[in-house]
Amino acid sequence: MSVIDVPPTNVPPTNVAPTDGAKQPTIVEGEAVTVPASIVPAEGKTESREHAAARYIWATTRIGLGFIFLWAFFDKLFGWGIGTLSERSWLNGGSPTTGYLKGVRGPFAEQFNWLAGRSWVDWLFMIGLFAIGVALVAGIGMRIAAASGALLLVFMWMASLPILTNPFLDDHLIYALVIVGLALVHAGDTLGFGRWWSRTALVHRVPVLV
Repeated sequence: MSVIDVPPTNVPPTNVAPTDGAKQPTIVEGEAVTVPASIVPAEGKTESREHAAARYIWATTRIGLGFIFLWAFFDKLFGWGIGTLSERSWLNGGSPTTGYLKGVRGPFAEQFNWLAGRSWVDWLFMIGLFAIGVALVAGIGMRIAAASGALLLVFMWMASLPILTNPFLDDHLIYALVIVGLALVHAGDTLGFGRWWSRTALVHRVPVLV
C-alpha cells in the first residue's frame, strides 16, 4: 500500500463531501478533506484592464484632491500670492478664516461671521487642511479623512449659500461625495500606503484609523 491511499474508483468514498462548487475535495492519507473554493485560485482569472484602469483613476483623483487641501494649507500659511497675499499669511499674523467667513452673506451669515478670526477656529481649520491633505496623498487614514473632509466641505458649502449658479449644488458637495467614495473603494491601496497602513499594529488596535 502506498503512502497515499486512494479509494477504488468503483466505490464512492463515504467521507467525501459532494463537489457542488462551494468546496473541492482532496485526498490525503486515505481520507477526503474539503478545501474552501475561495482559497483555490481560479485558472486564468486575472484583473481586467477596466478594473485596473479604474483603480489608477481613483488613486489619481485621491492624490489630486489631497493636493487641493495641501495647497490651500501652504498658501494660507506662507502667503504664496495665489489665494493669500504674503502680508496676510498666517505666519505674518493674518487669520486664515477671517476674509472668507466675514464675507458670508447667506442664511448662516451670523454664525459664520461670529467664527471669523477666532484663534481656535484658525487652528482647527489649518490642522484639518493639512491632515486631510496628507492622508489623501499618502492613502492612509482614509476613513477619518473622508469623514472630516466631507464635514469641512459641507461647512464651506453652507458658507457659500446662496449659490448664484445653481439652486443648491456646488463643487463643495461634489468634493464631499468624492472623498467619501474614495474611502469606500479603498483608493489608498493604489499609488499609496493604504495596504501597508492597514497591516500596522496601530490600525489593528484602532481599526477606525484604517
